Amino acid sequence: MNRELLFFYGENARLKLKEAAALLQKSSQRLKYNLSILEKEKILYNPYTIVDYSFFGQLLFRVYFKGGYAGEKHKIAILQILRELPYIVSVYELGGEFDLVVEILSPNASRFNKELKKLITIVPSLNNYKIVLNIVTHFYPRSYLLPERYSKMDFKIDWNIIVGGDRQIELFSSQELAVLRAFSLNPRIHFSQAAKETGLNVKTVLSTFKHLKRKHIVKGFQYIIDTNKLGISKHRLFLKLHNTSEEREKLLMQYFTQAPEIVQINKTIGDWDLEVDMEGLDKATMRYLILKMREEFADVIQTFNSMEFFHCYQRSFLPESLFTGLEKKASS
Repeated sequence: MNRELLFFYGENARLKLKEAAALLQKSSQRLKYNLSILEKEKILYNPYTIVDYSFFGQLLFRVYFKGGYAGEKHKIAILQILRELPYIVSVYELGGEFDLVVEILSPNASRFNKELKKLITIVPSLNNYKIVLNIVTHFYPRSYLLPERYSKMDFKIDWNIIVGGDRQIELFSSQELAVLRAFSLNPRIHFSQAAKETGLNVKTVLSTFKHLKRKHIVKGFQYIIDTNKLGISKHRLFLKLHNTSEEREKLLMQYFTQAPEIVQINKTIGDWDLEVDMEGLDKATMRYLILKMREEFADVIQTFNSMEFFHCYQRSFLPESLFTGLEKKASS
């Protein structure tokens, strides 16, 4: 397993071969071949663009389904239906109390409720579920893949991408929407191809792209990594907090950021307050981190649960339905 190559392309799907060759001190031809193998074997797959949906006035609801399918064929049929529903942005599978997890972006709770009821009508077996409202998400790089010789100063990567939260809603122009859609559908698209697909000239695409990044609306381009194929252990922790103070919560977040195995934190409203995604090469190390966390923060962690993260089928940050609705309202 080429951990360094996985890290750099997992964190930056648009990384140029020349840049990767300089970082890894290997030839561009060799890296191109290695990358093609990772994609062919679907170890790296389904690149996605990280867009802060809160600038669009969207809310992210996460629905955890219990059961819902009888066998692999039934699951595959359900997954196909989920891919075709316009408000669903992410679908993945856990092992434990919940099975399928679906993320739905919606402008309000009423619209979300309508879309969920529509989904259950189409797939009646998905009638047992729990819902949480996502407040904000922190994404951290998979630094556990890197050898110790690397430091944060060696390369330009955002070590804490924040999506969601309290943002001022933006009004997007038609060309901004066109560029966002092109890069959301194909995060690795060349600027020349994006120009053809949007009907804009290359300079306009490039300047719009840079503008969206500068305003922190577009925050990154990543691949999904199949951790199962690599023997990497991945779990989601569910934490219910109590007796929290601003100081203790800050210390808890600092603990999370110092652990290279922690790759994502969701702050939520619902049956639990935090969802913490952990990945690691060594199960013993992950177990130690969990035990240490529970010991050091026993005063604020009321309940704790852990489930294996099995497979991610779909991930995006802007549904196709959003572009359809906004195009009518966009400023010219």
